[in-house]
Amino acid sequence: MEISISLGALLVRGAGGLALTALSALLLAQGSSGPDERAQIEHWQTLVGADQRFAQLTAQSGRRAAFLEFLAPDSVVFREGPVDALTLYSSSSFAEAASEIDWKAHYVDVSNAGDVGLSAGPLTIFNESGSDSYGHLISMWRSSSTGWELMADIVVGIPGFLSLDVEPSYADTLPVIAETAIPASVSVAGNTLQSLVDADELFGRSINFRGGQRALLRYGLENTRVYLPGMGPAVGAEAASSVYGAFLDNQLATTNPVNLSNLGAYLSSSQEMGYTYGTMETDSSTAEAGFKTSYMRLWRFNQEGEWRIAVEVLSPF
Repeated sequence: MEISISLGALLVRGAGGLALTALSALLLAQGSSGPDERAQIEHWQTLVGADQRFAQLTAQSGRRAAFLEFLAPDSVVFREGPVDALTLYSSSSFAEAASEIDWKAHYVDVSNAGDVGLSAGPLTIFNESGSDSYGHLISMWRSSSTGWELMADIVVGIPGFLSLDVEPSYADTLPVIAETAIPASVSVAGNTLQSLVDADELFGRSINFRGGQRALLRYGLENTRVYLPGMGPAVGAEAASSVYGAFLDNQLATTNPVNLSNLGAYLSSSQEMGYTYGTMETDSSTAEAGFKTSYMRLWRFNQEGEWRIAVEVLSPF
């Protein structure tokens, strides 16, 4: 697929001024483009801009005020599983205890319709003790008549320092777009929200009889991304499935199956992208403590007519 767009259209105004990803410009300046390709990158740019404005407002007005400005009415954040985000951020207990944060997206993906998207990147948590902590912040977004709204937010912690000197590049998103079914094929498939939930639950069952590595190889895109505690993002089927399998092998006993509970899902109006979230846990009735994790998944409908995982996030609790 060839995409072209003017260099001026690639400029994104964010918190740090005008930024241009040279590699994206080079890729997009070749060939000719139709309206779908031009619309796709415009949607991508608007989400990049929204995430940057969100981070800027957080720095200026504080975490609580910024989140209350951007959160959608039915949004969730993850603590011990998903909780209502507006209820949490509106509470006096959160206002008293919450640490301030800063982040920067290094990866952004968006649906063909421009109504569902994901942003992900390094996060700094400013602790009162003066010892900052770090991780990755992964967010799901939904577009409304008033702009992009935050639908779901999950944090994966890592030890050590993470630099915020990063920029998202459309060149990183192109490979997953190339794996995605064309709009005409998606229309024929007639995807529904239930088909997305079914794919989510099938993946959970697959972990039990295939193991994490083989399950992700089977149900992940070739350019899938995985965010796990204690490590940087793994990109590409081989790398992502390897670390995913090793992580789950370290957490799960082979005789102790994981139970997936899907607690939410959303499907783009273009029906080729959606996300799911919930919890996965082992039976904790035994003497040993069970494994419990929140999960969030971004899915794309691929050219073979199957839902495949584009981004997998686990945040144990």
